[in-house]
Amino acid sequence: MDKIKVALVDEHPIMCDGIQSLLSDVIDVQVVHSSRTVTELIQKLYTDWANVVIVVLYTPDPEDVEMISLLCKKHSKTQVLILSMYKIENMIFKMIKAGAKGHLTSETNRDEMVEAIYTLRNGFDFYAKTITNLILRNYLNGSDEAADARREREKSLSTREMEVLKLFARSYTNKEIADKLFISVRTVESHKNNIMRKINLKTTVDMVKFAIKNNIVDIY
Repeated sequence: MDKIKVALVDEHPIMCDGIQSLLSDVIDVQVVHSSRTVTELIQKLYTDWANVVIVVLYTPDPEDVEMISLLCKKHSKTQVLILSMYKIENMIFKMIKAGAKGHLTSETNRDEMVEAIYTLRNGFDFYAKTITNLILRNYLNGSDEAADARREREKSLSTREMEVLKLFARSYTNKEIADKLFISVRTVESHKNNIMRKINLKTTVDMVKFAIKNNIVDIY
């Protein structure tokens, strides 16, 4: 399998060096280049494409939202992973709306970052647990017109798929689910794909929202 090409954006070169060092021993991941601004990154991606871009943000700035939106439009096949030093709900939602497919916080660790990279490369969203809770609270205050139809599709899930769904809804990682159920990470991914196909969901966050909305698990 080809390596996952990762690009970095941080105004401080030493931070890019630190992230690159963290990822240096991940066999399937290759950091291809780093940039100090999103504008610089957009130009580099035309000649040196990346599967995933990690953008480090320190303060909430509306201009960052605009730049992420531009990046996603110019390079739609590159998945954007935000690493922010803040947890401001309004800004996080704006980043998601702008096209970012993942969001980590300053509390993230190497394993979570690696899992986020793999998840985005495979076409799914990834959010840190604290970000997921913000999204869920916002969701639960709203409505879901497709809930009844999805509830019917829930009946098609196997016992093992229901187990996997419950664990995802409780913020377990792929590896934690694999260890708990004594199956491989690849099998976990396969179950997740089947769950989303059967219930007609697009992202892992949609799975979590569905499980809570339909009382499959409780939010705590």
